[in-house]
Amino acid sequence: MDILVLYYSRYGATRLLADAIAAGVDSVAGAHARLRTVPPVAPVTDRAAPPVPPDGAPYVELDDLTDCGGLALGSPTRFGNMAAPLKHFLDSTGGVWMSGALNGKPAALFCSTSTLHGGQEATLLSMMLPLLHHGMLIVGIPYAEKDLSTTRSGGTPYGASHVARHGEPVALTDEERRLALALGTRLAHTALRLAA
Repeated sequence: MDILVLYYSRYGATRLLADAIAAGVDSVAGAHARLRTVPPVAPVTDRAAPPVPPDGAPYVELDDLTDCGGLALGSPTRFGNMAAPLKHFLDSTGGVWMSGALNGKPAALFCSTSTLHGGQEATLLSMMLPLLHHGMLIVGIPYAEKDLSTTRSGGTPYGASHVARHGEPVALTDEERRLALALGTRLAHTALRLAA
């Protein structure tokens, strides 16, 4: 079963979380992570984005959504909300919504911020809204994950998160990585159980 790990990352922090979640998905027998990203958007465009990104995951297509058994959705935080490129893609999924293709499938969320109080939980909650409209079932991180109670950086019950700390090298803390892995594993197990 393919689990879509869909994200937008401008500076690489959200991509690191996506990679850790994908590793968690891939650790579950019968599940495979399908990493995808979205192209950037701009208010004025003088040339089209290349059809294939120069590095990293390929751009997402609507078929990636309809074919997946579950979805992990990630974004950097923009004033307590998801980044415009991810929202732009979600706004194009009306046909998928009408078909009911995502109804009853599990979804998980992840984000990154440049500061500790940069709106992680607000972003994760706002990212849930379109997924709930699609009929998806939200999977979070339970407090059974000990790192959720001890982390001094990212990690919430609403989803995996990372504090990028402006000006510092992009790297996940040990707790952030373990929580992202746990979320990917939990999402994959949930998708397989629901499919059965």
